[in-house]
Amino acid sequence: MSAEASLGRTPKHAMAFQLSLGLRATADQQVARFHRESDRRRLRAMAISVVGAGLLVALVLSVVGLKVQQVRLSYRLDALRTTRTELEEANRRLSVERASLSSLGRIEGEARVRLGMVAASQQQVQLAREFAAPSAASTARLSERTARVAPAVGLQERVR
Repeated sequence: MSAEASLGRTPKHAMAFQLSLGLRATADQQVARFHRESDRRRLRAMAISVVGAGLLVALVLSVVGLKVQQVRLSYRLDALRTTRTELEEANRRLSVERASLSSLGRIEGEARVRLGMVAASQQQVQLAREFAAPSAASTARLSERTARVAPAVGLQERVR
């Protein structure tokens, strides 16, 4: 090998051969390769492509986000429907229990068993005037009592 080959340089005749085949560029071509003017149309097209791709990605992500939210809300709606059904069933059971607990027969039975109460006799029962149907005799007695009490009440008011 020659000294040029050992230094990493190609011999002149090899360089001429490479230049003829187009494998090697001349110095002018090497300088031109590194200095290019920007093509504004290509730059604008690339910018529009990047913005369009970004908008497309944003649109796809927003559609996917909406679908995910829709699925979440669907699961939440199913859970709320299940809860409502369970609560309606519990409400129905409690209504039946309330009706059974407030029945007069059950209350009377509990009063006799737990508290040892007995039914009242006829002598122990007195009807209140407000709840009894007025008869002719009771109306006459009531008017007599009212007439006797009214003047006494009037006197008491004058004394005060």
